[in-house]
Amino acid sequence: MNEHVDTVRIMNLDFINTTQNGFLEDVLDPHLQHGRKCFVVTGNPEIAMRAREDKEYRKAVGAANYVIPDGAGILIAAKYKKQPLKERVAGYDVMRDLLDYANEHRMSCYFLGATEEVNKKAVAEVERQYPHVKIAGRHHGFFALDDHSIVEEVRASGADIVFVALGLPRQEIWIAQHFDVFDKGIFMGVGGSIDVIAGEVKRAPDFWIKLNLEWLYRLLKQPFRFKRILKVAEFMLRIFFKKS
Repeated sequence: MNEHVDTVRIMNLDFINTTQNGFLEDVLDPHLQHGRKCFVVTGNPEIAMRAREDKEYRKAVGAANYVIPDGAGILIAAKYKKQPLKERVAGYDVMRDLLDYANEHRMSCYFLGATEEVNKKAVAEVERQYPHVKIAGRHHGFFALDDHSIVEEVRASGADIVFVALGLPRQEIWIAQHFDVFDKGIFMGVGGSIDVIAGEVKRAPDFWIKLNLEWLYRLLKQPFRFKRILKVAEFMLRIFFKKS
């Protein structure tokens, strides 16, 4: 974690305490302007629980420069600890902000992850919506984490921003394992955000998002996520009863 930002510690993870705009303007902008690399984790209760239970994953998340509070449960936990976070900083919104920024400044992005079809669709949509973004490269997410040819391809692309959509825990582990190889770039695990940009998955309407019920909307649309919701429930119980 970067030493010069305000954070709130929840379940041994340090969540940056800022607004979405503040994160882009005060934190990411200097990295992009000066070509400094950084590693961003979109932290939610599921990630906090996985880090608690999985030593390798905990090490990977601990290597991040910034963990953003992406998830209503994180905000509730911070409030319960009497250290309220300023607002939710959603990973999907940060990804969109970075694409806007790259479009404005004619920067380059690499898209790593999802299926070949979804990856291709997402990049085509980025080219349509953000005509000044330079596509540094793209690759589907079905490869071994120690495949150095992928690492070299991303490094050689010289991308200013690398969106990694390998899912939990692979995306954070991949970034942490290979981060030292890169000289520049914002590296951010974006999970299913590439599917949303590709039009394969619809994001919750603004009404649900404003009420911090995006998780419930996703559960109703994708009942198979039920096991993930159980992890959120366990996270909240551990916070309230101080079991972690």
